[in-house]
Amino acid sequence: MASVIPKLEDYDVFPQSGFLPQSLPLERLPQAYYLPWENLVNNLPSLILTKRVRILVDKLPLLTVDNLESEEQYRRAYQILGFLSHAYIWGADEPMNKLPKQISEPWVQVSEHLGLPPIATYAGLCLWNFKQIIPTAEGEDIWDLDNLTTINTFTGSIDESWFYLVSVYFEHKGAFCIKMGMDALESAYRGDTAQLIKNLQNLAESIDHLGSVLMKMEEMCDPHVFYFRIRPYLAGWKNMADVGLDKNGIIYGSETKPRAYSGGSNAQSSLIQFLDILLDVKHYSTGERPIPHQKQTSQDDRPENGFMNEMRNYMPGKHREFLQKLQEASNIRDYVLKHGDSCPELLLSFDACLAMLKSFRDKHIQIVTRYVVLQAKKTNNMGSSSTMRSGLAKKKKNGAEEKGTGGTSLLPFLKQCRDETGDPAAGNWGKRILSDGVMRLKYSKPNGINED
Repeated sequence: MASVIPKLEDYDVFPQSGFLPQSLPLERLPQAYYLPWENLVNNLPSLILTKRVRILVDKLPLLTVDNLESEEQYRRAYQILGFLSHAYIWGADEPMNKLPKQISEPWVQVSEHLGLPPIATYAGLCLWNFKQIIPTAEGEDIWDLDNLTTINTFTGSIDESWFYLVSVYFEHKGAFCIKMGMDALESAYRGDTAQLIKNLQNLAESIDHLGSVLMKMEEMCDPHVFYFRIRPYLAGWKNMADVGLDKNGIIYGSETKPRAYSGGSNAQSSLIQFLDILLDVKHYSTGERPIPHQKQTSQDDRPENGFMNEMRNYMPGKHREFLQKLQEASNIRDYVLKHGDSCPELLLSFDACLAMLKSFRDKHIQIVTRYVVLQAKKTNNMGSSSTMRSGLAKKKKNGAEEKGTGGTSLLPFLKQCRDETGDPAAGNWGKRILSDGVMRLKYSKPNGINED
């Protein structure tokens, strides 16, 4: 068993902090050599305000990454270069289709070292972008979430800091989900049904708590500020032709072929994919979801969702490896199906986890609707027409569909992910309630599984 179940610490996953680092991220690179980078990124809101980002980045010296001495320093360099690059591309009325080699060359090298693409990812924006407000004494708990703020932002706003910090809170609280999930996995391998039931019930409660953390977003992050001021800088260079970027992406330095990457997205959170793998939730391409609980024929095999699989490439290398190992080891649903008939409480406990995860995805859709979809409808009457609106905040051509920062069509993708979450339900009651929900069972058209 020990050789099958991955050990958390081997993959930079920790019982206390989950997918967050075990200690506080590095706030500044210590070498004077990297001061030109630090000076720009720490004044980024002012440089965007005065529209001087591109001028000053173009004047940067081309620095080598050879002076970086630790993983923490590589992460800090990745974070700096991500903020500078996105500000360079999106920090004016019209986006740029090329990054200068002063930031693109070291960014590519740092990214290769970390096993990440050179783009602003969830890791660079959230996992490695927090610090203490009031430093605590050595040995004291660093995880007082009321004593954390962000290291860098594009706008300098409370709203942007809060947007990233909610994800930090989320990942930290998710550490208990990881512990309970791994304990459940071990219980299934040991054949300890009673303990598995307890672990699954604890997991369901901890997933429910994640939904409450997500809804904290509204406390300090205004939807209008997010959509028109913050979100434009988070976009990548994939599927962004509608907002003025070259359809093939952007050129990195002296390269000749453009690169296209998705921008920062919550789909890059390893925690969400951890829960999906543990509970055997499968996602399919939008519109391709199989009818739940019907036996699939070989002709009816659907391709799994390429976007969700692709998002693993945007996670730190060790986290990606952990998810792969977990996928190979995960057997909880098989165990539940095998022993559920003789133990109804086991079925109910497993299905409760799916119910809580589905409820979490419902809350995520609520947030996206308030922060993106409803804001997009205000584009025509949002005040001064001379205020800078770049990238994703611009009016779409011919009413084009609202895209996520990752380049996906937002609501159809999210709603299908939510609906698919109930599909692995093990008990008959769970299958009825979770596949399409009580209201849909009562009112939906036949086979209308992907409808709202």
